[in-house]
Amino acid sequence: MKIFRVPFKAMASACELVIADQNAQVAQAMAQAAINEVQRIEAKYSRYRADSVISRINAAAGQEPVSCDEETRSLLDYADALYKASDTLFDISSGVLRRAWDFHLGRLPSEEELTRLRRLIGWDRVERGSDHVRLPDAGMELDFGGFGKEYAADRAGDILADMGLRHGYVNLAGDMRVLGPKPQGQAWMIGIQHPRDKNRLLATLPMTQGALATSGDYERYFERDGKRYCHVLDPRSGQPVTHWRSVSVVAPLAVVAGNCSTIAMLKQSDGLAFLQSSAMGYLAMDHEGQTHSKSIP
Repeated sequence: MKIFRVPFKAMASACELVIADQNAQVAQAMAQAAINEVQRIEAKYSRYRADSVISRINAAAGQEPVSCDEETRSLLDYADALYKASDTLFDISSGVLRRAWDFHLGRLPSEEELTRLRRLIGWDRVERGSDHVRLPDAGMELDFGGFGKEYAADRAGDILADMGLRHGYVNLAGDMRVLGPKPQGQAWMIGIQHPRDKNRLLATLPMTQGALATSGDYERYFERDGKRYCHVLDPRSGQPVTHWRSVSVVAPLAVVAGNCSTIAMLKQSDGLAFLQSSAMGYLAMDHEGQTHSKSIP
């Protein structure tokens, strides 16, 4: 059995499918089906596409409800569960804060800007019916960026599993869904980037199944006067979180791993208790460079 590696780009990120099969044509067919699913999800929910579901919902803010199909309703239900599980910190309406923060130019927003934008945040104010959703105030937005990539990784993994793949994994820029071990039964060795040295690994994890996701302060950030400002923003203050450099979580599904790691980042000093109370394995580095971990279940 051969191992085929299929790189591709999606969601503005470098991605890869690793597929073990005896037949190159079968492997290519599997890869294409998985890539098609990732691209479908990106097109449907990207905030950068005017014709996406999310863009239509946001464009209608303060106006009429927008009809939603079953997939979109299920994702909105999931967003609601995350909002409650995180004590309101994981709020998919908080993407409006991007208007104030520019991590390319490194501009610090004023408190007036943040105060104005915080008034537009509030998942609890979003109106949802059996087949529609409505944002009550003009200027409000929803953003599936907090779990869209992980959802796509899981859906691609499901497609591959349905096509018979038993050895391989999906890697969407570090959000991973592992479908089975190497053909001879060995684990895949998955590296976790060190949050302060892009040329080093913080750890290497052996994985035969399940999912891995990492959140950190090193993906999009800028530094000003010795302080790091990262892209993970607390919806209550509008300010970047500061307690964690990196949080990696291993879980059965990529959406669970990703959301666990993000919630831990948002909870800041309370994030460790949150991770310890979960049933997930994790490896985290705090702002002082100390690591905290729990073995993979």
